[in-house]
Amino acid sequence: MCGIVGLFLKDKALEPKLGEMLSGMLDVMCDRGPDSAGFAVYGSGESGKIKLTLRAPEGFDFAALGKTLGDDVTVSVRGTHAVVSAPAAREAEIRAIVAKTKDVAVVGAGQRMELFKEVGLPSEVAERFELSKMTGTHGIGHTRMATESAVTTNGAHPFSTGADQCLVHNGSLSNHRSVRRDLDRAGVPVQTDNDSEVAAGYLTWRMNQGRTLGEALEDSLDDLDGFYTFVVGTETGFGVIRDPIACKPAVMAETDQYVAFGSEYRALAGLPGIENAKVWEPEPAKAYFWDRAAA
Repeated sequence: MCGIVGLFLKDKALEPKLGEMLSGMLDVMCDRGPDSAGFAVYGSGESGKIKLTLRAPEGFDFAALGKTLGDDVTVSVRGTHAVVSAPAAREAEIRAIVAKTKDVAVVGAGQRMELFKEVGLPSEVAERFELSKMTGTHGIGHTRMATESAVTTNGAHPFSTGADQCLVHNGSLSNHRSVRRDLDRAGVPVQTDNDSEVAAGYLTWRMNQGRTLGEALEDSLDDLDGFYTFVVGTETGFGVIRDPIACKPAVMAETDQYVAFGSEYRALAGLPGIENAKVWEPEPAKAYFWDRAAA
Protein backbone atom coordinates (compact mmCIF):
# COMPACT_ATOMS: atom_id res chain seq x y z
CA MET A 1 0.00 0.00 0.00
CA CYS A 2 1.37 3.38 -1.01
CA GLY A 3 0.26 6.98 -0.70
CA ILE A 4 0.69 9.51 -3.50
CA VAL A 5 0.34 13.28 -3.46
CA GLY A 6 0.87 15.93 -6.10
CA LEU A 7 0.43 19.68 -6.31
CA PHE A 8 0.57 21.93 -9.38
CA LEU A 9 0.29 25.66 -8.75
CA LYS A 10 -1.45 28.02 -11.14
CA ASP A 11 -1.12 31.05 -8.85
CA LYS A 12 2.41 32.46 -8.49
CA ALA A 13 1.43 33.90 -5.11
CA LEU A 14 1.36 30.36 -3.70
CA GLU A 15 4.85 29.40 -4.91
CA PRO A 16 6.57 30.36 -1.62
CA LYS A 17 4.17 27.95 0.13
CA LEU A 18 4.56 24.96 -2.19
CA GLY A 19 6.75 23.00 0.21
CA GLU A 20 4.56 23.77 3.19
CA MET A 21 1.43 22.64 1.36
CA LEU A 22 3.07 19.49 -0.07
CA SER A 23 4.52 18.61 3.33
CA GLY A 24 1.07 18.78 4.91
CA MET A 25 -0.33 16.51 2.21
CA LEU A 26 2.49 13.99 2.67
CA ASP A 27 2.09 14.01 6.45
CA VAL A 28 -1.56 12.92 6.16
CA MET A 29 -0.49 9.89 4.09
CA CYS A 30 1.85 8.49 6.77
CA ASP A 31 -0.33 5.51 7.64
CA ARG A 32 -0.54 4.46 3.97
CA GLY A 33 3.24 4.03 3.85
CA PRO A 34 5.25 4.44 7.07
CA ASP A 35 8.42 2.73 5.83
CA SER A 36 9.88 5.27 3.41
CA ALA A 37 9.03 8.46 1.59
CA GLY A 38 10.25 10.82 -1.07
CA PHE A 39 9.35 13.93 -3.01
CA ALA A 40 10.45 16.07 -5.92
CA VAL A 41 10.07 19.85 -6.04
CA TYR A 42 10.34 22.03 -9.13
CA GLY A 43 11.89 25.28 -7.94
CA SER A 44 13.92 27.99 -9.59
CA GLY A 45 16.34 27.18 -12.38
CA GLU A 46 19.07 29.05 -14.19
CA SER A 47 19.69 29.00 -17.92
CA GLY A 48 22.85 27.08 -18.80
CA LYS A 49 22.94 25.35 -15.40
CA ILE A 50 21.92 21.89 -14.27
CA LYS A 51 21.05 20.56 -10.82
CA LEU A 52 22.17 17.08 -9.83
CA THR A 53 20.65 15.68 -6.65
CA LEU A 54 23.13 13.33 -4.95
CA ARG A 55 22.52 10.78 -2.21
CA ALA A 56 25.17 9.45 0.18
CA PRO A 57 25.41 7.77 3.60
CA GLU A 58 24.84 9.78 6.74
CA GLY A 59 27.83 11.99 7.52
CA PHE A 60 29.30 11.99 4.01
CA ASP A 61 31.57 14.99 3.36
CA PHE A 62 29.76 16.74 0.51
CA ALA A 63 31.90 19.85 1.02
CA ALA A 64 35.03 17.91 0.11
CA LEU A 65 33.30 16.49 -2.95
CA GLY A 66 32.34 20.03 -3.94
CA LYS A 67 35.99 21.10 -3.91
CA THR A 68 36.83 18.18 -6.16
CA LEU A 69 34.11 19.20 -8.60
CA GLY A 70 35.52 22.71 -9.05
CA ASP A 71 34.98 26.40 -8.31
CA ASP A 72 32.12 26.76 -10.77
CA VAL A 73 29.99 24.30 -8.77
CA THR A 74 27.82 25.03 -5.73
CA VAL A 75 26.69 22.34 -3.29
CA SER A 76 23.59 22.67 -1.09
CA VAL A 77 23.43 19.94 1.57
CA ARG A 78 20.17 18.60 2.99
CA GLY A 79 20.75 15.62 5.27
CA THR A 80 21.90 12.60 3.28
CA HIS A 81 21.34 14.46 0.01
CA ALA A 82 22.99 17.38 -1.72
CA VAL A 83 22.00 19.45 -4.74
CA VAL A 84 24.94 20.24 -7.00
CA SER A 85 24.44 23.19 -9.33
CA ALA A 86 26.89 23.32 -12.22
CA PRO A 87 27.26 24.48 -15.82
CA ALA A 88 25.18 22.15 -17.99
CA ALA A 89 28.18 21.59 -20.25
CA ARG A 90 29.95 19.85 -17.35
CA GLU A 91 27.17 17.35 -16.55
CA ALA A 92 28.90 14.30 -18.08
CA GLU A 93 32.20 15.18 -16.40
CA ILE A 94 30.56 15.62 -12.99
CA ARG A 95 28.60 12.40 -13.34
CA ALA A 96 31.85 10.57 -14.11
CA ILE A 97 33.46 11.95 -10.94
CA VAL A 98 30.43 11.02 -8.83
CA ALA A 99 30.38 7.51 -10.33
CA LYS A 100 33.92 6.99 -9.02
CA THR A 101 33.04 8.29 -5.55
CA LYS A 102 32.18 5.47 -3.19
CA ASP A 103 28.59 5.29 -1.89
CA VAL A 104 27.40 8.39 -3.78
CA ALA A 105 24.63 8.20 -6.38
CA VAL A 106 22.75 10.62 -8.61
CA VAL A 107 19.02 10.33 -7.89
CA GLY A 108 17.74 13.15 -10.08
CA ALA A 109 18.86 15.81 -12.53
CA GLY A 110 17.41 18.75 -14.37
CA GLN A 111 17.34 22.50 -14.59
CA ARG A 112 14.64 22.88 -11.93
CA MET A 113 13.97 19.53 -10.22
CA GLU A 114 15.35 18.59 -6.80
CA LEU A 115 14.57 15.06 -5.54
CA PHE A 116 14.85 13.62 -2.04
CA LYS A 117 13.95 10.21 -0.62
CA GLU A 118 14.84 8.16 2.40
CA VAL A 119 13.75 5.36 4.72
CA GLY A 120 11.54 6.45 7.60
CA LEU A 121 8.15 7.84 8.52
CA PRO A 122 7.04 10.26 5.78
CA SER A 123 6.51 13.17 8.17
CA GLU A 124 10.02 12.66 9.53
CA VAL A 125 11.52 12.38 6.03
CA ALA A 126 9.81 15.64 5.04
CA GLU A 127 11.13 17.35 8.17
CA ARG A 128 14.63 15.94 7.67
CA PHE A 129 14.90 17.51 4.23
CA GLU A 130 13.02 20.68 5.25
CA LEU A 131 10.33 20.23 2.63
CA SER A 132 8.12 22.85 4.30
CA LYS A 133 10.70 25.55 3.50
CA MET A 134 10.97 24.75 -0.21
CA THR A 135 9.45 26.94 -2.89
CA GLY A 136 8.44 26.19 -6.46
CA THR A 137 5.71 25.69 -9.01
CA HIS A 138 4.82 22.04 -8.54
CA GLY A 139 5.86 18.89 -6.74
CA ILE A 140 4.98 15.25 -6.17
CA GLY A 141 5.43 12.95 -3.20
CA HIS A 142 5.10 9.31 -2.20
CA THR A 143 4.82 7.18 0.92
CA ARG A 144 5.63 3.50 0.80
CA MET A 145 4.63 0.45 2.82
CA ALA A 146 6.97 -2.33 1.72
CA THR A 147 4.97 -5.42 0.80
CA GLU A 148 7.11 -7.09 -1.88
CA SER A 149 10.67 -5.93 -1.24
CA ALA A 150 13.06 -4.75 1.43
CA VAL A 151 12.73 -1.33 3.03
CA THR A 152 15.54 0.60 1.35
CA THR A 153 16.17 4.07 0.05
CA ASN A 154 16.63 2.55 -3.43
CA GLY A 155 13.07 1.28 -3.22
CA ALA A 156 11.63 4.67 -2.31
CA HIS A 157 9.94 6.95 -4.82
CA PRO A 158 10.07 9.22 -6.81
CA PHE A 159 12.06 7.64 -9.62
CA SER A 160 13.73 9.82 -12.22
CA THR A 161 15.13 8.51 -15.52
CA GLY A 162 15.13 11.73 -17.53
CA ALA A 163 16.00 15.40 -17.09
CA ASP A 164 13.43 17.21 -14.92
CA GLN A 165 11.16 14.16 -15.08
CA CYS A 166 10.06 11.91 -12.24
CA LEU A 167 7.27 9.52 -11.32
CA VAL A 168 5.49 8.16 -8.27
CA HIS A 169 3.38 5.02 -8.52
CA ASN A 170 0.74 3.20 -6.55
CA GLY A 171 0.16 -0.35 -7.81
CA SER A 172 2.07 -3.14 -9.49
CA LEU A 173 3.17 -3.88 -13.06
CA SER A 174 3.02 -7.47 -14.29
CA ASN A 175 5.19 -7.05 -17.42
CA HIS A 176 7.94 -4.83 -16.06
CA ARG A 177 10.64 -7.41 -16.84
CA SER A 178 9.91 -7.41 -20.56
CA VAL A 179 9.59 -3.61 -20.61
CA ARG A 180 12.93 -3.40 -18.80
CA ARG A 181 14.56 -5.35 -21.63
CA ASP A 182 13.09 -2.92 -24.16
CA LEU A 183 14.44 0.02 -22.18
CA ASP A 184 17.87 -1.56 -21.93
CA ARG A 185 18.00 -1.94 -25.71
CA ALA A 186 16.88 1.69 -26.06
CA GLY A 187 19.62 2.93 -23.74
CA VAL A 188 17.29 4.14 -20.97
CA PRO A 189 18.92 3.32 -17.62
CA VAL A 190 16.97 1.46 -14.90
CA GLN A 191 19.10 1.04 -11.78
CA THR A 192 16.86 -0.80 -9.31
CA ASP A 193 14.53 -3.81 -9.28
CA ASN A 194 11.53 -1.59 -8.62
CA ASP A 195 8.78 -1.81 -11.25
CA SER A 196 8.04 1.88 -10.67
CA GLU A 197 11.43 2.85 -12.04
CA VAL A 198 10.58 0.82 -15.14
CA ALA A 199 7.41 2.92 -15.50
CA ALA A 200 9.47 6.11 -15.21
CA GLY A 201 11.91 4.77 -17.78
CA TYR A 202 9.08 3.86 -20.12
CA LEU A 203 7.77 7.44 -20.12
CA THR A 204 11.29 8.80 -20.68
CA TRP A 205 11.71 6.41 -23.63
CA ARG A 206 8.44 7.47 -25.23
CA MET A 207 9.18 11.17 -24.71
CA ASN A 208 12.64 10.69 -26.21
CA GLN A 209 10.78 9.48 -29.29
CA GLY A 210 9.01 12.82 -29.54
CA ARG A 211 5.84 12.05 -27.61
CA THR A 212 4.45 14.62 -25.17
CA LEU A 213 3.97 13.52 -21.58
CA GLY A 214 0.21 13.30 -22.14
CA GLU A 215 0.76 11.11 -25.21
CA ALA A 216 3.31 8.94 -23.37
CA LEU A 217 0.82 8.42 -20.54
CA GLU A 218 -1.78 7.31 -23.07
CA ASP A 219 0.76 4.96 -24.67
CA SER A 220 1.29 3.30 -21.28
CA LEU A 221 -2.28 2.01 -21.37
CA ASP A 222 -1.33 -0.26 -24.28
CA ASP A 223 2.21 -1.17 -23.25
CA LEU A 224 2.13 -1.54 -19.45
CA ASP A 225 0.13 -4.35 -17.85
CA GLY A 226 -1.04 -4.41 -14.26
CA PHE A 227 -2.82 -2.01 -11.97
CA TYR A 228 -1.38 1.42 -11.41
CA THR A 229 -1.84 5.08 -10.76
CA PHE A 230 1.00 7.32 -11.96
CA VAL A 231 1.62 10.92 -10.97
CA VAL A 232 4.39 12.45 -13.06
CA GLY A 233 6.32 15.70 -12.98
CA THR A 234 8.23 17.41 -15.80
CA GLU A 235 9.99 20.79 -15.91
CA THR A 236 6.77 22.59 -16.78
CA GLY A 237 4.06 20.00 -16.29
CA PHE A 238 2.13 17.63 -14.07
CA GLY A 239 0.32 14.48 -15.24
CA VAL A 240 -1.92 11.76 -13.81
CA ILE A 241 -3.18 8.46 -15.22
CA ARG A 242 -4.93 5.35 -13.86
CA ASP A 243 -5.08 1.93 -15.47
CA PRO A 244 -8.35 0.79 -17.14
CA ILE A 245 -9.54 -1.00 -14.00
CA ALA A 246 -8.57 1.84 -11.63
CA CYS A 247 -8.61 -0.27 -8.50
CA LYS A 248 -6.22 2.04 -6.64
CA PRO A 249 -7.84 4.97 -4.82
CA ALA A 250 -7.37 8.46 -6.21
CA VAL A 251 -8.97 11.87 -5.88
CA MET A 252 -8.23 15.24 -7.48
CA ALA A 253 -9.16 18.84 -6.77
CA GLU A 254 -8.85 21.96 -8.92
CA THR A 255 -9.30 25.64 -8.20
CA ASP A 256 -8.14 28.82 -9.91
CA GLN A 257 -4.97 28.54 -7.79
CA TYR A 258 -3.92 24.89 -8.06
CA VAL A 259 -4.49 21.30 -9.14
CA ALA A 260 -3.96 18.67 -6.45
CA PHE A 261 -3.88 14.88 -6.31
CA GLY A 262 -4.14 12.55 -3.32
CA SER A 263 -4.62 8.85 -2.73
CA GLU A 264 -7.36 9.94 -0.33
CA TYR A 265 -9.38 13.12 0.03
CA ARG A 266 -7.96 13.79 3.47
CA ALA A 267 -4.61 14.58 1.82
CA LEU A 268 -6.36 17.52 0.11
CA ALA A 269 -8.55 18.65 3.00
CA GLY A 270 -6.04 21.17 4.36
CA LEU A 271 -5.44 23.01 1.09
CA PRO A 272 -6.60 26.64 0.82
CA GLY A 273 -9.99 27.06 -0.79
CA ILE A 274 -10.63 23.32 -0.93
CA GLU A 275 -14.24 23.92 0.08
CA ASN A 276 -14.81 25.66 -3.25
CA ALA A 277 -12.72 23.30 -5.39
CA LYS A 278 -13.93 21.04 -8.12
CA VAL A 279 -13.28 17.60 -6.60
CA TRP A 280 -13.47 14.42 -8.63
CA GLU A 281 -12.14 10.89 -9.00
CA PRO A 282 -9.94 10.67 -12.11
CA GLU A 283 -11.47 8.37 -14.69
CA PRO A 284 -9.90 5.03 -15.61
CA ALA A 285 -7.64 5.01 -18.68
CA LYS A 286 -7.71 8.78 -19.07
CA ALA A 287 -4.58 10.93 -19.09
CA TYR A 288 -4.75 14.26 -17.27
CA PHE A 289 -2.06 16.85 -17.88
CA TRP A 290 -1.43 20.46 -16.94
CA ASP A 291 1.47 22.46 -18.39
CA ARG A 292 2.71 25.87 -17.24
CA ALA A 293 4.28 26.45 -20.65
CA ALA A 294 0.82 26.42 -22.19
CA ALA A 295 -0.62 28.87 -19.66
